[in-house]
Amino acid sequence: MSALTRFLGDTPLRVLVKLLVVSFLVGLVMHAFGWSPMDVLYGIRQFFTDLWNLGFHTIDRFLGYILLGAAIVVPAFILLRIASYRK
Repeated sequence: MSALTRFLGDTPLRVLVKLLVVSFLVGLVMHAFGWSPMDVLYGIRQFFTDLWNLGFHTIDRFLGYILLGAAIVVPAFILLRIASYRK
């Protein structure tokens, strides 16, 4: 067994035929959906951008909820502490 055959996992001709068949099928599906290779790359980039933004949007919402709750809880806590300080 040659080093090339070991690297490819099969004979070069069989690997070439397999790659041609898979390339044809992928090309057929991409054409059916109207996709281009650049659309796929832009889609991947947009996915990670949306994921990044979603993460920070989640943190922003979380901090917003904390500030909203603190607007009620902190003054109530201070009033309760003042009220219990008199006793």
